[in-house]
Amino acid sequence: MKLLIVSATPFEIAPLINHLGQNFEKKTESVFSKNELEITILITGVGIAYTGYSLGKLLTQNTYDFAINVGIAGAFNRNLKIGEVVQVISERFGDLGVEEADGTFTDMHELGLLPPNDPPFENGLLLDKNSEAFQFLKKVNGLTINKVHGYTNSIEAIQKKYAVDIESMEGAAFFLACKLEEIPFLQIRSISNYVESRNRENWNLPLAIENLNKTVIEMLGVFEN
Repeated sequence: MKLLIVSATPFEIAPLINHLGQNFEKKTESVFSKNELEITILITGVGIAYTGYSLGKLLTQNTYDFAINVGIAGAFNRNLKIGEVVQVISERFGDLGVEEADGTFTDMHELGLLPPNDPPFENGLLLDKNSEAFQFLKKVNGLTINKVHGYTNSIEAIQKKYAVDIESMEGAAFFLACKLEEIPFLQIRSISNYVESRNRENWNLPLAIENLNKTVIEMLGVFEN
């Protein structure tokens, strides 16, 4: 089986890379193998543009049986705990559109630039149709943005507009690429902070990264069997 693991930055999955180096054969700097399982690590860079480019370049040259996007995320949903690991089952682009004269946001689907049900979108959403195959994590809805929210008014506005639980800077780009290439996929995120008036002192990156990597390493056992 050929498994692709995608992360925006190397520090988010450093423990995973260390685990692979110790327990798998290292074929190249980014490819590890064990028995019938071959794992490719793709570090895309932060954001929608780099994720789209990196995935597009890789997927024109290689095929994979399954892809997993892993990383940290901010939570709108206060029922999620800092450090909690979740599965993202839907994504949407949260700032692709126009800001109106009154400050409200109109997205690309509402503008008519892209019909909301043009494949692979469904009512403006990108859905993970494989999500029911994985039942061990809480399922959440994701929002992907170029500019993370840190201003109270804009946070309240986006929550009023969309029913989302978390935000990241890459998730929808990953969903889009996998759906267009017809690759089964999964997105795993660990909550590093709440989406609130920006205050890095309230973040817990070490805990989020530790829990994220523990979960992904445990998941590898499913693919090894």
